[in-house]
Amino acid sequence: MRRAIAASEQVRGTTSPNPPVGCVILDADGRVVGTGATQPPGGPHAEVVALRAAGARAAGGTAVVTLEPCVHTGRTGPCADALRQAGVARVVHAVADPTARAAGGAAALRAAGIEVRDGLLAEEVSRGPLRAWLHFARTGRPHVTWKYAATLDGRSAAADGTSQWISSADSRAEVHRVRERMDAILVGTGTVAADDPHLTARDAGGELTRRRPLRVVVGDRDIAADARVLDSAAETIRVPGGPPSSVLDALADRGAVDVLLEGGPRLAGAFLEAGCIDRILAYIAPSLLGSGPAALGDAGVASLSQAWRLRIEETTMSGVDLRISAVPTW
Repeated sequence: MRRAIAASEQVRGTTSPNPPVGCVILDADGRVVGTGATQPPGGPHAEVVALRAAGARAAGGTAVVTLEPCVHTGRTGPCADALRQAGVARVVHAVADPTARAAGGAAALRAAGIEVRDGLLAEEVSRGPLRAWLHFARTGRPHVTWKYAATLDGRSAAADGTSQWISSADSRAEVHRVRERMDAILVGTGTVAADDPHLTARDAGGELTRRRPLRVVVGDRDIAADARVLDSAAETIRVPGGPPSSVLDALADRGAVDVLLEGGPRLAGAFLEAGCIDRILAYIAPSLLGSGPAALGDAGVASLSQAWRLRIEETTMSGVDLRISAVPTW
């Protein structure tokens, strides 16, 4: 299953609005004979890719897949049928498909006499490459990760407005890898005016990566005609200011499932107050400023009892910075 998770991670950011699924085929003796992951929309699903690699060796074997095989026909046929036709004797999947259209694969496979086991490493898969898609499937709203960098005392910039660079080179390189796997990167007009960001994903050599997420600028304020976010490096759209839910509706209409919020404290506060932040990725630098803008603006909190409570998922080092992944407890 972890091999299947790794395969799905390799295609994360290329499959939306479809889920990035990974699949491993074992032969009757338990040897790996095929590995696959979901291809871009219109291409084969993970099970079909893995079955093609396995060929006749799949007969009597086991399919290990991160998501319950689908039973619907869209641009491709049902994966449950493909597994049955290949003669697979056993299917192990981590997470049940939450969509009404595609769910039911496990039942169909059992009805065909195939042994089915579910729930293997379900939490690991749900927190991994499938996190955003599962959220989107269950809520109809893109999954939002708020990423920010701040000093140990919570400042996102100095008193004079300078903010480059608070985080380390290692953290900045990691953020580019995070960006590459997103469907969209979201900022407000204030961030564009203050920082003039590219909002692109670049490799270690500074070159643009092949995967170029949609750049989204929220707000009604004019931005400079020569702003970097308007260059030809990637597509950019403007979304009028309004409730965060309306912004996310516009992105959902574009097929965006996984969104990275990199806006300033005001936009982050608005999204948090609206309950539209699903994960927080914080890079905390070992430095102190004492004054300057805070990382988070007004989020509707007037007293300690109203504080937004978080559950820490992971803490690790990113160069000299502390990286924290947390999710709201609501």
